[in-house]
Amino acid sequence: MDIYTKSYQTKNGLVEGVQVKWPNFSILLVTGKKAFLTCGVFDLDAIDAFGGAAAIVESTPSNPIGNLDRFPDRKIAKVNAKAKALGITVGMDVRGAFEIIA
Repeated sequence: MDIYTKSYQTKNGLVEGVQVKWPNFSILLVTGKKAFLTCGVFDLDAIDAFGGAAAIVESTPSNPIGNLDRFPDRKIAKVNAKAKALGITVGMDVRGAFEIIA
């Protein structure tokens, strides 16, 4: 297992990415002060239960996010109510969502 981090500068401040990588699988997360964006292994219902604001970024086994360099080039696939209240919407470019969560 390897762990990678990456910072993304937005006009509203930094957001921070973390990737935990195994040989054939990765977990990716980018977090800001207001919310976080994740790959599809996270459960939005559980995040809701804990009161968090989060959105899932598009990723499939045939077209995975893969790494933190590819993360900003994706779109938002699912949004919980708290993230939606911040202005994050399904289909939004992840770079735009970075601005909101910063």
